[in-house]
Amino acid sequence: MQKLSGLARAAAMAAQPDARVRELRQESGKPVIGYLCCFAPPEIISAAGAIPYRITGRPGEPTAEADAYMEPYGCTYVRNVFTQGLKKRLDFLDGLVISHSCDMIQRLYGIWTYYHPFPYSRLFNVPHQVTPRAGRFLKREFVFFQESLEQYTGEKVTEERLREEIALTNRNRALIRELYRYRLENPPLIKGSEMLSLLLAGGWLPPDEFNLLLTEALAEVARRAPEGPARPRILVWGSLLDDIAFYRMIEEAGGDVVTDDTCIGLRLFEKDIDISGDLYDGLKDHYFVNFQCPRTDRGPGTARFDYLLERAREYNVDGVIGYVISFCDPHKFDYPDLRDYLKEADYPMLLIDDNYSFTPAGTIQTRLEAFTELLGS
Repeated sequence: MQKLSGLARAAAMAAQPDARVRELRQESGKPVIGYLCCFAPPEIISAAGAIPYRITGRPGEPTAEADAYMEPYGCTYVRNVFTQGLKKRLDFLDGLVISHSCDMIQRLYGIWTYYHPFPYSRLFNVPHQVTPRAGRFLKREFVFFQESLEQYTGEKVTEERLREEIALTNRNRALIRELYRYRLENPPLIKGSEMLSLLLAGGWLPPDEFNLLLTEALAEVARRAPEGPARPRILVWGSLLDDIAFYRMIEEAGGDVVTDDTCIGLRLFEKDIDISGDLYDGLKDHYFVNFQCPRTDRGPGTARFDYLLERAREYNVDGVIGYVISFCDPHKFDYPDLRDYLKEADYPMLLIDDNYSFTPAGTIQTRLEAFTELLGS
């Protein structure tokens, strides 16, 4: 895999997400801290001398092992991730950080750390309303998080070191935005599945290695010329998508995913983290205030969807496809309002409600083909 570069390496990493981090752990001797959701900033983990690793699942795999620990009607993604731990596929992790992104994720923390404790573990509390008081609460959580990591790793998180880590990830965000701009072309010069494989790799690589990967990919894409006729341009919205299979299904159905609004997508990279002032203010604004996750209450009305309409217009989108994992209440509660909001703006929307397995594939594929055909007409 080390001999590969750019998009080819990102595609290979999608099949073996833990390969490089195992090497890094052995080479550097640094502990590896796995995390779910990004509310607990990975920049703080890096600044404390550890390696952050975004935990992902394996869609479609049975979860019988996890079902013995938690209710089978809960989030399939959560049970799938816990299954990876029970199968020892995450045995390279020295620590676990779980943010309170939803109740099922919080429940996972209690079960996982009780039955299979780690040398380091942390439940990171995140407010559910964007208010000044919530902002102050979150900044205090950053301090507690930093202190717990310092105690575990024995390394001090200085302001200078944290600023360097944030500046490095900001450079990666700038490269990602540049890659997204190539998707403004019609047809786009980089596929949605290729873009997602790069973003996933960013959760499995240190920031400096991710920077090199993005630079290589950007050079590849810059050399491309448009191929084939223009196809329906799709915006994908929804809950966590940590596998490229769904994007490939859309591409095979005749559509092009040109932008997105998902947990691992433009939500994370649309803006830089401000490092000109208080660093924790910058982290708070980026990972909480500006991070458009439905689990965070932003008040009544549909104004909370305005950013999505702006994105659809910027990327000249023809329609929106929503992907929601079964029992993902935050996204399901938002869907009816979002569907009606987009309908008023003349953007048709298709919702795929899935159990994190993309099956039955034939049924999903048929619905995707019918929707792209509708958009094409």
